[in-house]
Amino acid sequence: MTTLKEAMTDQTKPYLIGETAYNHEGDYTYLQQMVDELAAIGVHAVKFHLLLDIDSYIQKDHPLKKKLKEWIFSEKQWKEIINYANERGLEVIALCDDVKSIRFLKQEALQIAGIELHAACINDHYMLEEMAKTKVTTILGIGGTNIEEIDYAIRFLKERGKATQEFLMMHGFQSYPTDYRQINIAKAKKLEMLFGIKTGYADHTSYEDENNLLISVLGAANGMNILEKHYTPEEGKERIDYHAATGKEGFKKILLLMDSVLRAHGTGDIGMSPAEKKYGNVGPMKKAIVARKNIKKGEELSIDNLWFKRTIEESPIDQTEFSKLLGAKARRDIQEDKPITYEDVHFHFKESNLNSFTHKRSDK
Repeated sequence: MTTLKEAMTDQTKPYLIGETAYNHEGDYTYLQQMVDELAAIGVHAVKFHLLLDIDSYIQKDHPLKKKLKEWIFSEKQWKEIINYANERGLEVIALCDDVKSIRFLKQEALQIAGIELHAACINDHYMLEEMAKTKVTTILGIGGTNIEEIDYAIRFLKERGKATQEFLMMHGFQSYPTDYRQINIAKAKKLEMLFGIKTGYADHTSYEDENNLLISVLGAANGMNILEKHYTPEEGKERIDYHAATGKEGFKKILLLMDSVLRAHGTGDIGMSPAEKKYGNVGPMKKAIVARKNIKKGEELSIDNLWFKRTIEESPIDQTEFSKLLGAKARRDIQEDKPITYEDVHFHFKESNLNSFTHKRSDK
């Protein structure tokens, strides 16, 4: 199974993160079910939202506080579920909503692939200070953030010892419903080049949108091989974040699509692949330089007796070498339509002059 670190250095490897968010609504058994199903599907990582000190996260009179308090788990429960996910073969991404959560992960030395800062706290001084002390991949949620905010967080962490290769940016945001015309994946690629930091895509397309799966893998089509997607065991059931959550069958299809799309996208190597070389060989595919008519031994090759044709046999001489053949003499008779080979011609080279190759003068 591909790890996060491998996916960050090899863009041909798909890496799918199943985000649980608060879809569990405080039901620990339901969260465990989500882990079981994600492991069975074959995703690479599960993402948990950790919040331990709610008073440090939200105002005491905030209308969401009461409900949110019902949904958070204890340190003991988080330790159990993180270890459980690891045992099921899943890497764990932890999105920490408070300082205490980051400290908890460090103190317990839990097996975490990456810790994420949500866009809501990307420039939170206290959160950044704790993130700088971690040894795992630092993930920055950059949806809804501007360049100055992203730059501030990166510089803050780098000044405290974080290296560029330890960062991952995740592009994407959630609205209700998320309009994929506002996603702007091209922007994510520009930010990746600007900061020199690997960027993944967090998709929040509605589960009932007919283009859901297509939009989900558009990041991969642009070389962004790390995808985050909300998961739910009950697609369409009204739970928190259900609008953007996809079920089991959708996740299976996304995994297959990501693999296909990334294979087609390739590495960007400008050299030809073995298949492309075979397709582009001279003779059967690219026209070969042939004898336009019978050429006698000793006759000069010229514009008048050479031509380009597709042939059955391969030719060792590229089309670009045509001008080099002009003026060369045939070493033997060459039949009409026969591809020219190096053995067919005798090249006359000018005599070398020592003064052309060295500052030393030859003796006179």
